[in-house]
Amino acid sequence: MTDRTVVVTGANGGQGLAEALMLVTAGATVIATDLTPEPSTALEAVVTKHLERIAYRPLDVTLPDAWTALSRFVRDGCGGLDGLVNNAGITRRSRLLEATPADLAAVSDVNVTGALLGMQACVPLMAPGASIVNVGSVAALTGHYPVAYTASKWALRGLTIAAATELGARGIRVNSVHPGFIETPMTAGANPAFRKATIAETPLGRTGTPEEVAAVVLFLLSPMAAFVTGVDLPVDGGQSSHGGAKSVSDALR
Repeated sequence: MTDRTVVVTGANGGQGLAEALMLVTAGATVIATDLTPEPSTALEAVVTKHLERIAYRPLDVTLPDAWTALSRFVRDGCGGLDGLVNNAGITRRSRLLEATPADLAAVSDVNVTGALLGMQACVPLMAPGASIVNVGSVAALTGHYPVAYTASKWALRGLTIAAATELGARGIRVNSVHPGFIETPMTAGANPAFRKATIAETPLGRTGTPEEVAAVVLFLLSPMAAFVTGVDLPVDGGQSSHGGAKSVSDALR
């Protein structure tokens, strides 16, 4: 990733932090963003260690003006952009009959509109060979119960495929990765029963790490994936692969 510049949203912790660190380690220049005025302690340590190749910028992904300011910063400081990781995301765990329109709107604003605004702001800075990775979820491949989150991630899949079709003529690739249960601040608050049941449905029999997601993001951003676009790539230990058949198989052991 030497001489390539990448924007990563939601970089203060979890998958975003791992992505920023792995990209810098691979030689990229990274603009790491998140909501807070200053980076988290963990991200600040990365910035301090790699001062010449990573910068932090506050960004609310739901605000068009914030994206305009970021694109101006990238253009003035770097000239262009080679990659965008739409990693920022939130969840609300209300079920179908309890979910409100406000739940749907709040989650969609970040998970879907944020990615749309990011692409609209960043694509004009990109040349052929650039790559966009939208971070979805195993919930975008199955029917998870948190309805607002699941609906948003399915919508992000559609946005990704539409973008891949639209931007292919420009030589810009767009793909999505779909993590399973990854040990992040977002999943730390999950019900223990949810964790246990999810692991039971995961053929590899464990949760994943942010670094395992970051490695796949790095691949999709890199020239090694030069002929890969419009792909939904699960990083879920096989959870989405069996359509529920694993529990049936396990019951018959």
